[in-house]
Amino acid sequence: MRKVFEFDSPSGQYLADAAVLCCFDHRISLAVREFLKQQKIARVDMIVVAGGAKTLASPRNDFEQDFILEQVRMSIRLHGTKRVLVMSHSDCATYGGLAHFNGDRDAEAEHHRAELLRARDLLMTNFPNILVEPYFVKFDGVWQVNESGVLPMAIDDPRVMRSLEPPKQAGKYSRKR
Repeated sequence: MRKVFEFDSPSGQYLADAAVLCCFDHRISLAVREFLKQQKIARVDMIVVAGGAKTLASPRNDFEQDFILEQVRMSIRLHGTKRVLVMSHSDCATYGGLAHFNGDRDAEAEHHRAELLRARDLLMTNFPNILVEPYFVKFDGVWQVNESGVLPMAIDDPRVMRSLEPPKQAGKYSRKR
């Protein structure tokens, strides 16, 4: 083996600030990372799969749902996770994209709201001692989902849920040449 990248990361056991279930679509990855940073979620167990929350809400097969539930279970057991963020996003190909909703962004958002609430309920049923937060990622930002609809999340919005504990110092990454 030959070292091709060097970094300084803590090697000890850690407690996760949250587990995050989201889609692997690169178009939303920057928004998700920035949102997590804004939420002060530094230590995260990422569960990244096609469709994100769809794998729980309306899986194509039993394997998908079982796999995600096992990943959350492992995050709880191994890293003490007490908070799970479930996410889906606009124009997601696993839902057929925006075209599946005939370009109707409101219909798309409503469908995702129902899916995210279904995913939340499944997680809360299986893991009653965790906090589950559903979010819809659009190309203009991250939207909090609740029973009555989809609410925009701004960085200084008082409705934004903050982590109960301040983040612990994360490892510093550096690249040696």
